[in-house]
Amino acid sequence: MKGLGKKQKEILIGLILGDGFLQTTGKNNARLRLEHSAKQKSYIEWKYEVLKNFMQAPPKYLKRHNPVWQRTYFYYRCQTHATPYLGKLRRSFYDGNRKRVPLNIGSLLKSPQSLAVWYMDDGSYYHRDKMAEIYLSCYSIEEVQRLAGVLEANFGLKPKIKIKKKKYTVFSFDVLQTKRLIEIVKPHIIPSLEYKIFSAP
Repeated sequence: MKGLGKKQKEILIGLILGDGFLQTTGKNNARLRLEHSAKQKSYIEWKYEVLKNFMQAPPKYLKRHNPVWQRTYFYYRCQTHATPYLGKLRRSFYDGNRKRVPLNIGSLLKSPQSLAVWYMDDGSYYHRDKMAEIYLSCYSIEEVQRLAGVLEANFGLKPKIKIKKKKYTVFSFDVLQTKRLIEIVKPHIIPSLEYKIFSAP
């Protein structure tokens, strides 16, 4: 991806682990699609700005009607141009349409910026318990363990693997591990998402 800076590459890794979707376009290319609810307008605008030179257009305000639940959802969407670089990442992070953890994730997820974007996308902080969690995609147990190993090796983090309500898997950080996590990501958290962190004493 010509002209892609170091920070942009780090942000891309966080987006792919998080809410970003890599869509195949042709044999070798892919584009990154981003969607957020209307409540998170400032967040998708931040993503657009940091990747602006690769984006097709600013975030567009859309609505989607769910006929089953009879509800209408309002959200924002934007996407990048299709490139071979994103196509390469698509082949690493996807098996068909299933997101996976690539074998070389240790060399990709090594920047606090990447971890911070992933946390902003999929992380939660429970103020009462002073503990954090990161929601995981439908990874295999082997992939979850691989990702946990990378968090320990690259960031000194040791989350517990938990299955919540037998529906989805999370990394759960105890109080001390949460403090460590927040120390790492805090410099990269945007103002509108500061509710996902706390001020460590």
